[in-house]
Amino acid sequence: VQLQASGGGLAQAGESLTLSCRARGRILSLNYMAWYRQVSGKQRELVADCTIGGVTKYADSVQGRFTMSRDNAKNMAFLQMNSLKPEDTAVYYCNAEYLSTNTDDVYEDFTAWGKGTLVTVSS
Repeated sequence: VQLQASGGGLAQAGESLTLSCRARGRILSLNYMAWYRQVSGKQRELVADCTIGGVTKYADSVQGRFTMSRDNAKNMAFLQMNSLKPEDTAVYYCNAEYLSTNTDDVYEDFTAWGKGTLVTVSS
């Protein structure tokens, strides 16, 4: 399974960007999706996550500004980022936990990461 993230780019403070993530491959159930971000030299941090049932949680730093949503039919997740701040500048990664089958054709839970998309917010 591959995760393809897109939508990053350059924005000015106060502007908006929307990130998209599509999961492709043999997925029986896409149970959990999340967005993380990482600044060079710092640990990757959870920005938002969403269960298959649509329950979302957000980091305190983005609460009220970012909205995560999913399109389960298309195995996609989105991150609507409003009122962007320079401190939101980071590489954003899509993460997913899904049910599939392994090489022995046995059900197994897997985790996948996208390659990341850079978001740069100027002041």
